[in-house]
Amino acid sequence: MISQDVDQFEKALLSFDRLAAENILNKSDGDRTPIQFIEELIVPALERLGTGWEEGRVALSQIYMSGRICEKLVNDILSPCVQKRTDQPRMAIGVLEDYHLLGKRIVYSALRASGFELLDYGQITVDELVRRIKEERIKVLLISVLMLPSALLVKKVREKLKETGTEVKIVVGGAPFRFDNNLWKEVEADAMGNNASEAVQIITKIMEEL
Repeated sequence: MISQDVDQFEKALLSFDRLAAENILNKSDGDRTPIQFIEELIVPALERLGTGWEEGRVALSQIYMSGRICEKLVNDILSPCVQKRTDQPRMAIGVLEDYHLLGKRIVYSALRASGFELLDYGQITVDELVRRIKEERIKVLLISVLMLPSALLVKKVREKLKETGTEVKIVVGGAPFRFDNNLWKEVEADAMGNNASEAVQIITKIMEEL
């Protein structure tokens, strides 16, 4: 059933049909947690669109609008964040020169729901990211991407940080890193998470080490 729902959801996104997408979400299995629900239905559909874009079958406008529709849906179904916060080093999350913000939104919400505080950089360039890391004394950085070119830019971030002697733990996630298990090491990240749940586990471990 979930596979059929993903197919239908993808078709709704391709045609910019927000109401159809909402109807698919409303009729899907409600036994999952909000994060599971998002990761098993919304994320796979968007990853298919990302692959379609790389293969020339999906327009960039479809990628952009699909992301906007899904961001609104995710905002509607995610539960409010907890009020208690975890003592921690300064942390931030961003999307590195990519048009897709949903993965970042999911991880951001999952971390805040788990008690972590972090800055949301949204969509950001390499140079701006490096500047903000230095100025805001960020110690842990999460980067979410959908497209391979954006994933490869993580190495440029690491190189520029090294040039200034800035030490930051970099955690990456997104489709390119799931398709290539060694890519996160090649771009010199410190860790890679397959989903929001793993991101929470990784950040918890980093907090223990710092």
